[in-house]
Amino acid sequence: MYKKLTTAVFLFCLLGGSVPNVYGWGVWGHNHINKAAILTLPKEMGMFFYNHADFIVEESTVPDLRKYTLNDKAEVPRHYIDLEKYNYQTWNAMPKTIAEASAKFGKDTIEKYGILPWYIQDMMTKLTTAFKNKSKTEILLLAADLGHYVADGHMPLHTTLNHNGQYTGQEGIHAFWESQLPELFGKNYNLNPGTAQYIKDVEKTTWETIDSSFLLAPKLLRIELKMKKDNPEDKQYAIGLGGKPAKNKYGQLMHAYEYAHVYHELMDGMVERQMRSAIRVTAGLWYTAWVNAGKPDLSGLDPDYTTEKNKVTYKTDMKAFEKGKVKGCKSDKEF
Repeated sequence: MYKKLTTAVFLFCLLGGSVPNVYGWGVWGHNHINKAAILTLPKEMGMFFYNHADFIVEESTVPDLRKYTLNDKAEVPRHYIDLEKYNYQTWNAMPKTIAEASAKFGKDTIEKYGILPWYIQDMMTKLTTAFKNKSKTEILLLAADLGHYVADGHMPLHTTLNHNGQYTGQEGIHAFWESQLPELFGKNYNLNPGTAQYIKDVEKTTWETIDSSFLLAPKLLRIELKMKKDNPEDKQYAIGLGGKPAKNKYGQLMHAYEYAHVYHELMDGMVERQMRSAIRVTAGLWYTAWVNAGKPDLSGLDPDYTTEKNKVTYKTDMKAFEKGKVKGCKSDKEF
């Protein structure tokens, strides 16, 4: 697979080793969502994306690094939306753009409570333009980042004020749900949502994603809260040195395997379904932007020898993907 990364992304990845878990799906989740999305694309555009799969996979976590490592304040509200603060009822009653949202709710409000669905739509406009211009660097950067924000929209706790269980005595559930569970059980997931499909109404699809995630948040919180009440602390967390709860390299509590397994089972496939949906929507948006740009020929953006070299591993990866498995996607463990 083509392994050339830009210097900027390489530096981001190095910096990521000293940053606590801040990813909307954890490193494992974001990496696998972007890699799987590539494999759903029709070959006429998918081979170009596959040539740069390493970049797209690594870049999947960079938006969070911009937010925390570079302390980019503008980046922060792009990753979530606290729907309760917008008096959310139905998606078609919400403003259509960031500008309209700012006019209705105020700039300070949207910066505090998030702009995720509107930002996804902005990214789609930019990606479509990049395809029209056949701007290789912009296509890859925008597509990879768009995958990140779509994945964030599928993480239920990115749609609610109670994003880390802080209002229900469940602090730490965010990383538990999005990082530890996929790391523990993701190898058994079926991550193939089928071939990428054209999305006729990007706004509707974006808001349906947010809406469905929002409806899942109470369930995932309720199930874990009952488990927390039914199990003593020494059953909830892995035991570390001195008999105290173990922590990962970022200082986060590590839940016991059995506790995690029961929680995962009680949610009845929620994590897997949300990951698969994130892959489906990400790929659909990439494909839609390309179609709306006039289906530009991307084959000339890479040397022929790069494409020829990658055809072998592409076939191998596609064979595994037919069974729902994503190969060649190694991610640093957080838990």
